[in-house]
This record gives sequence, structure tokens and C-alpha cells, in this order.
Amino acid sequence: MAEPNVITKKDLIQSAKKCIVENGINKLTLKAVAEGAGVTQGTVYYHFKTKEQLMIEIVKDMCETSWEELEGKKKASKKQGVDWIQAAMDSAYNRNMKGSFYHPLFLSLIVTGLHNDKVKALISELLKYENKSLQQQMEALLGANEFYGLSTEVWSTLMNALIDGLAIQSLMVKDFNAERVFKGLESLFIKQVEYVQSYRTESQISKGE
Repeated sequence: MAEPNVITKKDLIQSAKKCIVENGINKLTLKAVAEGAGVTQGTVYYHFKTKEQLMIEIVKDMCETSWEELEGKKKASKKQGVDWIQAAMDSAYNRNMKGSFYHPLFLSLIVTGLHNDKVKALISELLKYENKSLQQQMEALLGANEFYGLSTEVWSTLMNALIDGLAIQSLMVKDFNAERVFKGLESLFIKQVEYVQSYRTESQISKGE
């Protein structure tokens, strides 16, 4: 059995993810995570007091990983707008693929949060984090904090709400064509961002900047 002092919080989150993939969300318990990581339940309890706290940390870890990957994509790409949007939409689409546990986990936490103020507060912070991350990405791509008369803060909230809403349809509607919908969104976003970037470039040229 692994020593507690060499087991990190990240290790336990990975063990929890593996448990969900192999056995499903309903089989996720702190005991199962401990067994998967080769530690005592006491070690798991040290990092996560409840199953809900563990679930929050799993979702948070997946969100942070996704945004870090997208940030790297933005910095490495020569065609930042197009490549970043494609990567972002691929990430959102993959969360909706059959077998992905992200949205079932996230939505189950939302239901729990309706009756649990602690979980509600954690979900609130997670949503704010996602909105802020998207807002920062949008401003970097557009070079502005406004888009079609709306602030990027509003746009980021609307776009995240749209993705979460599509997740519900993907989970509940048997013949929902997620691939077609996400490709359509990708095309729409790319056209709009390219238009704004082109307009900005032309304005700079005309001003001699």
C-alpha cells in the first residue's frame, strides 16, 4: 500500500476518474478511490471530507486542464482565432461524447447544490472561473472587451450557458446530433471572429498604425 505522504491530491483525483470510467459515477465512493490509489480511507478523508467535495475537485481539475491546453494552443498558433476556436469546440464536443463523465458529473453536482449550500458555493466559484477564463480568451483573440455591443463578460456567460444547455440535450435527447450542432457553432464563431479581426486590421491600416 502506498505511503500517505507520497500520495498527492492530484493522485487521488486521477484514481477517482479511473473509478468513474471503469465503474460509473454511481459506484464512486471515497472507499473505492482509496482502494484504487492503494491508500487508507483516512488518507482520502484528509483531502476530501465528502464525496461531493471530491466530485467538485474532479470537475475543477478537468476545467483547469482544458483551459490550460487552450491557452497553450492560443500561444502556439499562427492562426490564433481559427485554431483556438476549433480546439475549444473540440473540447466542448468531446465532453458530450458517449462515455464522457464530465457533464453527468457536473449536472449531478448542480442537483446536489440545490439542497446543499456548500456544494452550491463551490459550483458558483467553478462557473465564475469558467466564465472568466473564456472572457480572457475572447479579449485576447478580439483585441477588445466588447463584441456586437455586448461586453465579453456577457458573451462568456452566454456561451458557457449555451454549451451546458447543449450538454443537457445531448444527454436527454436520444437522436441529438451533437457533432452537427457543434460544427455549426464552430463555423459561426470562426466567421464572426475573422470578421472582427479583419475589421480591426483594416482600421489600423487606415489610421496608419
